[in-house]
Amino acid sequence: MDRRLLLQLFVAGVGVQALPGGLLYAAGKESNAGNGASKPFSYEWLKGHARHLSGQDFRSKKGELPQSLKNLSWDDYQAIRFRPEHALWSDSPLPFQIQLFHLGLYFQTSVKIYEVVDGQATELAYDPEYFEYEGEQPLGDLPPDLGFAGFRLHHHSDFQYDLAAFLGASYFRAVGKEKQYGMSARGLAIDTASPDEEEFPRFSAFWLEKPKPGARALKVWALLESPSVTGAYAFVLDPGANFVMDVDVALYPRKQLDRIGIAPLTSMYQVGENDRRMGYDWRPEIHDSDGLSIHTGHGEWIWRPLVNPRELRYNSFVDNSPKGFGLLQRDRKFDHYQDDGVFYERRPSLWVEPKNEWGAGRIDLVEIPTVDETFDNIVAYWNPEEALKPGTEYLFGYRLNWGAELPLGKGELATARATRTGLGGVVGQEREYFSRRFAIDFAGGMLEMLGDDAGIEPEISVSRGSVEITSARPLASIQGYRVMFDLVPDDSLEPINLSVVLKVGQEVLTETWVYQYSPPPKHERELY
Repeated sequence: MDRRLLLQLFVAGVGVQALPGGLLYAAGKESNAGNGASKPFSYEWLKGHARHLSGQDFRSKKGELPQSLKNLSWDDYQAIRFRPEHALWSDSPLPFQIQLFHLGLYFQTSVKIYEVVDGQATELAYDPEYFEYEGEQPLGDLPPDLGFAGFRLHHHSDFQYDLAAFLGASYFRAVGKEKQYGMSARGLAIDTASPDEEEFPRFSAFWLEKPKPGARALKVWALLESPSVTGAYAFVLDPGANFVMDVDVALYPRKQLDRIGIAPLTSMYQVGENDRRMGYDWRPEIHDSDGLSIHTGHGEWIWRPLVNPRELRYNSFVDNSPKGFGLLQRDRKFDHYQDDGVFYERRPSLWVEPKNEWGAGRIDLVEIPTVDETFDNIVAYWNPEEALKPGTEYLFGYRLNWGAELPLGKGELATARATRTGLGGVVGQEREYFSRRFAIDFAGGMLEMLGDDAGIEPEISVSRGSVEITSARPLASIQGYRVMFDLVPDDSLEPINLSVVLKVGQEVLTETWVYQYSPPPKHERELY
């Protein structure tokens, strides 16, 4: 399944009528799934259940649904619309309501949904009465144990809009006050960008705890399953100006896992001010995120602008117990995108903050070539140094923060606000060799307080080639500084790693800007 298709379900205003049909459980009706029987539930039970399943062979249930749902067209699937009056808890004065997605088209694996009340779990049953269907293709008689594809969360601040959605494999999304979906998170990533085929674990069941009146947050639990691992997940969902999710994870490998992604983030970058390789569109920029931010275990802040590479790129940032990382959308100006349909300037950033010590490992960044915006081509996650082995329980805890303005606490450090690249050389002088110009704008922190004669100097490092025509000068329009330099590459086509930081003497004023530049082939090194 094209990862980007998930986003197409949400982009049209995020409103109730803009989303595809979901199935709603009628509060007050007795569930006919599993005879409506309630069973005791706790997170400890779920962890024990996941551990038990890890000792059994995995059984895929993909495609186990009526043929009429498999054959739905895109238009017919969108014509399956939920009836909001049947939302879970809609008959009670509670702060949350739940609406569920219907199976069909790309979503062909049933997900079980349970309501938890006072420690007792009851499965929610399928009922066609909860749907409004306007498609041309008949669905036929659907079984009462059909199940669902996922669910979405509505909040009393405005029940018309959904603020989070869990749909497809282990993907989920959330929005802050901007109410604009964008990038996704996942429960787990396995063998991303490896020689082996990537494995996509899925949430096979969810447990939703009925909230108390006036509750600020909603508790959700999930069972994760795949051929290689099982897992128990505990979520605390807290909507607000930023949507905050506390996540606790217990993993039980079925086999040794060498490349695994904890807290994986998935986004899209086609074209931006620093990379116009696919800049054929009339819009100046097209991306859900424009950079990877890292707060390392020893306190350094790193900013890595994203690119749309010619070939797949796999970069690792080795660290020990990172303080956080995330894919951010820093550029918030409409005129930089000019898209009045999907509003890229409103897309949420997503920050991962570990709640415990993760030990040695690395933050991996995968950048995949894409020709358009329909493919999520950016992935970032934490990969532990030691492989995960069967027969062992692995615990991870972290907080996810979704929103346009994240409380990252960088203090007096300035941040990179823009990265631009182009042909190097001196204007008005004939170029005798190829070079690449880099212009990085820094703002915030101490930069706003320093005078023009403060003696700010750029510290520039490159892994290969040479640097010339360097400068760092005030930029009044952003109350910051612009660093400029030319990189003269050698004949190799291998990527060149660059870094820049601004200093006064030995005092660091900015986060560390890092970049990876791939020189073009010789026949493309035009001097103009």
